[in-house]
Amino acid sequence: MTIHERFPMLEPALIDEIEKVGVIKTFKAGEVMIRAGQYIKSTVLILDGFVKIFRQDTEGAEFLMYYLQPGNACAISIICASKAETSEISALAQEETTAIMIPINFMDLWMSTYKSWYYFVLETYRSRFEELLIVIDNIAFRNMDDRLMFYLKRLAGRTGSNIITLSHQQIADELNTSREVISRLLKKMEQRSLVKLNRNFIEFLAADITL
Repeated sequence: MTIHERFPMLEPALIDEIEKVGVIKTFKAGEVMIRAGQYIKSTVLILDGFVKIFRQDTEGAEFLMYYLQPGNACAISIICASKAETSEISALAQEETTAIMIPINFMDLWMSTYKSWYYFVLETYRSRFEELLIVIDNIAFRNMDDRLMFYLKRLAGRTGSNIITLSHQQIADELNTSREVISRLLKKMEQRSLVKLNRNFIEFLAADITL
């Protein structure tokens, strides 16, 4: 996919500039794209792939914040790059991911030069903030059964597939619980025909359920 196809909201002149100054980089599945504590030197635009944005505590426990897919930008990378600050989040490629890296010195210039970039950055902030509110609501107001259902539905919606290849331990890590709890809840969901458990993947059967 071209930059224009992934980001049709951007002006042609801006896309020309992105093509001139941006560096296209491909990350393997499981590769860390941004690590907490590092200085961000580029803003990240996702061309292809699927990226997990998360925080991690000192003991290695993860807190899933949101996912990025093609056509998205990493809001944290925009903020940190523009302020020359270290990142407080990590970004992990869930599958092979191609991104375009834009050097930080173009951030302020484009905000004042191109209205489409200005509105794109604002929309990126708004979208990621709304996703964080949904995550907070789920943690604060839902039990683990509902949180797991919401997580699977959200993941299936993001990937466009009802086949989930994450292990029970990976899901437990992202929901800050134990593998035993997730395995037990998935078994209950299978008994209700909401999922089908296979050896190396989970088939999510409840994509049409409203949460």
